[in-house]
Amino acid sequence: MEPQARLDAIVRQIAQNMVAEVCSAYVLRADGVLELYATVGLNPGAVHHSALRLGQGLVGTIASSARSLNLAEAQKHPAFEYLPETGEEIFNSFLGVPILRAGRTLGVLVVQNEAHRLYGDDEVEALETVAMVLGELIAAGDLKRLANDGVELDLSRPVATAAQPLAEGIGLGHVVLHEPRVVVTNLFNEDGDAEIERLASALSSLRLTIDDMLSRREVAFEGEHRDVLESYRMFAHDKGWVRRLEEAIGNGLTAEASVEKVQSDMRARMAAVSDPYLRERMSDFDDLANRLLRELIGEDAASREANLPSDTIIVARSMGAAELLDYPRKNLRGLVLEDGASTSHVVIVARAMGIPVVGQATGIVALSENADAIIVDGISGDLHLRPQPDVEAAYTEKVRFRAKRQQEYRDLRDKPSLTRDGKPFALHMNAGLLVDLPQLGESGAEGIGLFRTELQFMIAETFPRAEAQETLYRSIAEAAGAKPVTFRSLDIGGDKVLPYFRSAPQEENPALGWRAIRLSLDRPGLFRTQMRALLKAAAGRELRVMLPMITDVSEIAQARAIIHREVHHLSKFGHGLPLRLNLGAMLEVPSLLFDLDALMCAADFVSIGSNDLFQFMTATDRGNTAVAARYDPISKPFLKALKAVAAAADKHGTPLTLCGELAGKPLGAMALAAIGIRTLSMSPASIGPVKAALMATDLGALAGRIDTVIENGAQTADMHAIVREFAEENDVPYR
Repeated sequence: MEPQARLDAIVRQIAQNMVAEVCSAYVLRADGVLELYATVGLNPGAVHHSALRLGQGLVGTIASSARSLNLAEAQKHPAFEYLPETGEEIFNSFLGVPILRAGRTLGVLVVQNEAHRLYGDDEVEALETVAMVLGELIAAGDLKRLANDGVELDLSRPVATAAQPLAEGIGLGHVVLHEPRVVVTNLFNEDGDAEIERLASALSSLRLTIDDMLSRREVAFEGEHRDVLESYRMFAHDKGWVRRLEEAIGNGLTAEASVEKVQSDMRARMAAVSDPYLRERMSDFDDLANRLLRELIGEDAASREANLPSDTIIVARSMGAAELLDYPRKNLRGLVLEDGASTSHVVIVARAMGIPVVGQATGIVALSENADAIIVDGISGDLHLRPQPDVEAAYTEKVRFRAKRQQEYRDLRDKPSLTRDGKPFALHMNAGLLVDLPQLGESGAEGIGLFRTELQFMIAETFPRAEAQETLYRSIAEAAGAKPVTFRSLDIGGDKVLPYFRSAPQEENPALGWRAIRLSLDRPGLFRTQMRALLKAAAGRELRVMLPMITDVSEIAQARAIIHREVHHLSKFGHGLPLRLNLGAMLEVPSLLFDLDALMCAADFVSIGSNDLFQFMTATDRGNTAVAARYDPISKPFLKALKAVAAAADKHGTPLTLCGELAGKPLGAMALAAIGIRTLSMSPASIGPVKAALMATDLGALAGRIDTVIENGAQTADMHAIVREFAEENDVPYR
């Protein structure tokens, strides 16, 4: 029988056996698209013409999560997407299961009915079984002949995708799919007491294993990652979790089945929860459940480790923080996550271990196979799966060149920060966690120009207590030694959500709403607590605090009054105080550009937040790929505005810095220094390249060229091209 006829017969048979009006099979192509390969009940003309991307619609959601969906009213599900060519609008109930093979998604199998109904567990199990058979059919290559020209079904084709860089570095290696799930086949117990004993023994062994894992010296014993791992240890001792496991055994399940049931129940309850904190908790409990299952079935983790390639790059949908420590550090070259953010617990631990990480790599697990070659660029976020030889050769050379450049940058660390014509400049680094501090010395930064205090709040379970804040701030100051640290006060709101902060109003445009200093002044208790912690931590030192998103100069005065009350309170009770307090303002809101004299008089220093300022000036959401690349910050209007800020700061003798992505790019740093902004703060990895570029720049010559264009140049002048041409003419390294 021909492949198409065989597939058509399969979906007809499924529909008949399940009394379903629709049965459809979608197959995942190598380009990450799910194509309708066979159907009964939908428009037959849609076959090989209807397609969904990974993560798009119900079918794409099933494929990207590798989890089934059982819905009585499919069209009310938030992921539902109507495809008019299929004619599926009359069908309500929906059951879709992933077609899996060796942990990899190869497609999706769907049944539908007009009636509103939930499919039974036996129907779900039957469809999952058939999906396994289809997986073998796809993996055997029987459907290749049905593919449209230029589209491959097999997983041998190279895949290049842009993900989100989460931890710096470049990793070349081979895929190891993170497959922690253990399949439970023994469901019902014959001796409940014996199962309780088995569970207790496995829990005891699990806790000892966790204690041993966390005592290793693969990560430092100080830093936020230790708090993450200690909270993980706490979950292993959670009495509520253990009680639910014992209750499930009491209802007749085996120890293994009880673990599976409790975890499934928890996952179902949290399925609709979007809070990042709760998602992290779910990852931790998933990890613990799978560890416990492995203890119960006696799986040997050592044998798995022995088979790992020496250049392992882990590819996972998500991971618990402690799971990463199961892999020998000497083997790890990188981590790729379909989920993940900079504050994800596993990312914090990976950064502490010095492993490059990218996240938000949608569908990468489905497209990957164990032992596939893969390249992870934790600097740009680029991901290359099964790369072409020339791409692999280019990255090998890039790593070699980067190592050479890093040595050159290290050689520059102790050299004076002077341009070619003798103008001084200062480069500082941005940080947000204690784990970032080792890079202060390694990068050659002159200080921390921006310490993002909100990250401590974003990884915590509740508002950090004053003592915890004070401990962190003191640790940062001590780690920095004699180098200055500028702490930004709490900058939450917008895209920085605290899941435990429930009093925040719902906003249509949170980037322009209740955030940063606005929130701090409206909730002075939060602000007072943080300022008190900072003041106590900086006893005997200089304290530099800057206020984010100042819109009106009066907000600086309000904040200063609150801080002075805290100074008086601490002094009254005999606490040590900073030797000096400098209160700065971040210039991120364009309204301040028209009140620069007042701003420079009200603040002890000013820091330009170039990311938000440019976003607000150009009405450009930098997270929107459709417009983010449309406007260039190295442009005549933006540089003209920044030059006015630099002139006002010089006029009043107010120290001026700039932190943001523009500062971390050699061409951007050259332009900023040329218009008078010569104290810059950036990511640690950018300091070497920027210092090399500025040291090779004749700043006076560049300033003359830029000033001429700003004052007299055509409105359409390409400022970015002018700076680039100057760099090329004068052999300034800018790439």
